Amino acid sequence: MALTDHHDVFIGTTADRFTFIVLNRYFRDAEHMLVKAGFTADQQHGRTIYLLAPELAEEVNDRAGLAVYSLLAHTTDLVDLSDTTRWGSAGPASEPELTFRFINGTVTATAKSEASRALLAMHGFTRSASSSSYRAPAGLGERALVNVVVRADSHAFVDGLSVRIDLGVATPDALRAAPRHPSAAVLGSPATEPTQRRTR
Repeated sequence: MALTDHHDVFIGTTADRFTFIVLNRYFRDAEHMLVKAGFTADQQHGRTIYLLAPELAEEVNDRAGLAVYSLLAHTTDLVDLSDTTRWGSAGPASEPELTFRFINGTVTATAKSEASRALLAMHGFTRSASSSSYRAPAGLGERALVNVVVRADSHAFVDGLSVRIDLGVATPDALRAAPRHPSAAVLGSPATEPTQRRTR
């Protein structure tokens, strides 16, 4: 199972700067809502990924916000770990104070300030013995790792700390190749562990 498959809605960014939305439950009219917000439905191997091209970077926050507002009428089990939705008047931070990286089922983080190091410690991250990077709490499954990063990211936003998140997804092709979530439910099935979206 991919890290994008644990929540009803997952929003992220590929390394080549596509913004993507993955739906792991069926929502009536979801495709219409997302296409109306400017996303393109891209289907391959039975899996639909909704994409927003890199050239729309300055519009991503508004377009993703419109899409998410529509989806929140159906579920609160939504994760937004996209870099591109962090666009501000000065663009994305070139040197973020916190960076999270998802690699092979693990999460590491780097911090550039005392405030960001303290924040990582508050969320259970521990410093690696041989480097300046931090490891996520041990023994967590993939969904729990995603949720730890969501909470730390939301905390950083409230504290005014800039964040970059590397999901380890190089291009949309990596998403297309992933198998469809085996238990994608229909609208009306209960969602577990609702996850708050980062507020902007």
